[in-house]
Amino acid sequence: MDDREQEILDDQQLESGQPPFQSVGARLRAAREAEGLSLTEIANRTRVPIRHLEAIENSDYAALPGSTYTLGFSKSYAKAMGLDEAEIATELRDELAQGGYQGVATRAPAYEPTDPARVPSRPLAWSAAALAVALVAAYFLWRSYALSPVVEKEAPKAVAEAPIKDRAKPAAASAIDPAGEVVITAREPAWVKIYDAENKRLYENEMKSGDRYTVPADANNPMIVTGRPQVLDVTIGGKPVPSLGTGERSIADVGVSATALLARKIEATPAPQDTAPTTSPQNSQTPSTR
Repeated sequence: MDDREQEILDDQQLESGQPPFQSVGARLRAAREAEGLSLTEIANRTRVPIRHLEAIENSDYAALPGSTYTLGFSKSYAKAMGLDEAEIATELRDELAQGGYQGVATRAPAYEPTDPARVPSRPLAWSAAALAVALVAAYFLWRSYALSPVVEKEAPKAVAEAPIKDRAKPAAASAIDPAGEVVITAREPAWVKIYDAENKRLYENEMKSGDRYTVPADANNPMIVTGRPQVLDVTIGGKPVPSLGTGERSIADVGVSATALLARKIEATPAPQDTAPTTSPQNSQTPSTR
């Protein structure tokens, strides 16, 4: 562009109220026209809408979304034309400042700042972060309590304090072989874990209806923990033994060896002769009184 063309451009800018220097938009348009490119081609290169490119070339900054977008679009335009982006950004900031556009400093940092109105204050950000951490901690605490089964360990049987007659008469268990194979069968789904005296896990699974597990005969005091003992059938040598629990609560540390199950069966089964004195004498006395 020669001096005469510059003078004509300055006169046009003075008439339109613009400062008497070549605007950034004019520089960009001149570079585009020198390359013989259309605004459509520039829009395809920069992904900037044509209406915004036209507003930049015409210095119509009021038609643009804001000063931040104006700077970003202009730098993309300059890059597409091979111009110095930093120089274009600096000149545009000066131009915007002289035009009275708010929020634009004469000398801004090299990076494009985020709109301060959209950035939360530091105390608010820290409060939000603390609240988020508290909510996550509360959720995991609630989840751990909600999903953990209530386990109540079965109290050891006071065999030494039991009546001598109850321990001396294994009537119900006499037909079961103590060396028989212990088999646990699920009638309904139930989570089951079996471990030995050293807390070594022998079996742990969600048993389905019909699933069976055979307790190893050489296991060291095998024990069971489950939340649904009432749906488990236990047999010794193919013969059933009483249920491990009623289902009112979970059980843990309950022995499932043949010896432990038979001892538990003896304690749970009332001796036949305990009830005999209460019934047979009455029946025998009835004819005599008549």
